[in-house]
Amino acid sequence: MQVPITEDALSVTDLTHELKDYVGTVFGQVQVFGEVSSFTAHRSGHWYFSIKDPRSVLNCVMFRGDNARVRQQPAIGDEVLVGGSLDIYAPQGRYNLIARSVRPLGAGAQQQALEALKRRLQEEGLFDPARKRPLPGLPGTIGVATSPTGAAIRDITRVIEQRFPGRHIVLAPCRVQGVGAAAEVIAAMDRLIAHGGAEVIIVGRGGGSQEDLAAFNDEALARAIVACPIPVVSAVGHEVDVSIADLVADVRAATPSHGAELVVPERDGLVALVDELSERLISAMNRGMHARRAQLAKVVLTHPKRRIEDARLRLDELMDRLVQAGDRDQKRQANRLAKLAGELGALSPLAVLERGYSVVNNTEGVVHTVTGLSAGDTVRIRMRDGTAEAEITGVQLSV
Repeated sequence: MQVPITEDALSVTDLTHELKDYVGTVFGQVQVFGEVSSFTAHRSGHWYFSIKDPRSVLNCVMFRGDNARVRQQPAIGDEVLVGGSLDIYAPQGRYNLIARSVRPLGAGAQQQALEALKRRLQEEGLFDPARKRPLPGLPGTIGVATSPTGAAIRDITRVIEQRFPGRHIVLAPCRVQGVGAAAEVIAAMDRLIAHGGAEVIIVGRGGGSQEDLAAFNDEALARAIVACPIPVVSAVGHEVDVSIADLVADVRAATPSHGAELVVPERDGLVALVDELSERLISAMNRGMHARRAQLAKVVLTHPKRRIEDARLRLDELMDRLVQAGDRDQKRQANRLAKLAGELGALSPLAVLERGYSVVNNTEGVVHTVTGLSAGDTVRIRMRDGTAEAEITGVQLSV
């Protein structure tokens, strides 16, 4: 049964326009302060951003003509004061703040806390590249901790199947944003560790605002990634900001698809590499065989009898050389002995006798001076050709 539409019933568009007029009339110009949680400078020149406090988020739009007067473009984490008027965007039924002015107030409390956490973890060495592990070359099983309904798991599965079919993917479902999401990601990692088959774990999600990605700035999750016994890839889909999960993970990927590319090599590329290496190995073996054959061709085989004859001739030659060396050494020693004998002969007392001198001896030995003689002493005189005995008749000292 069709229900008739009453005269006071409003269409969605009518209601939205009435609310839009009402909001604009009642609130007029407002001043709102908060922390910038997302920011996009569109190619049209307009700015689309959001500001937040601990309990709420407000979407803002600042058109090109207004933001041209802003001295400093706001950044995520900045505390700002935004002036403008409230507006309802009819196609989506969503209210925005049409910003006319943006003034910086400093860094927001949440951003300050995040930076302080980063500094503390860095001082502990959790960001140190030397601590991080390499990924396995070709994992057979890949663990994934992400939402089962998000685009991330679809992208990861698609890329892995395209690059290297036959890999096994183990999904540990978990929420990746909202209150308690970090704890769920940790629990999902624990299930993958307990599974025991995963050789690498991809942790991540698609892109989003800073609030959406808050789970990946959680300290407990960061420490869980560091403690994980399996290499971890952080694949959070945000190019501009770097989360703490990115900093502590073994490898950071820009998106889930990129994470899958880092984890699994391209099959066709590996096949081409194997083919190239096989060809290089065969070429090297052929070159080696040709070289050995050339060396073998130069080898002349000799009959054993001929080798014995050559050895005998060689032995005779060595014997002759040994005898000649002995003769030369004997002559050299004889000449040396003759030279020494001549030198010794020149120093002999007999050589002195040959020159006409004589030696006088008494009972005590050689007489060197006349003071050792007295009249009546008997002495023996040795000359060149013999000896004679004589009696001393007198002694006279030389003056």
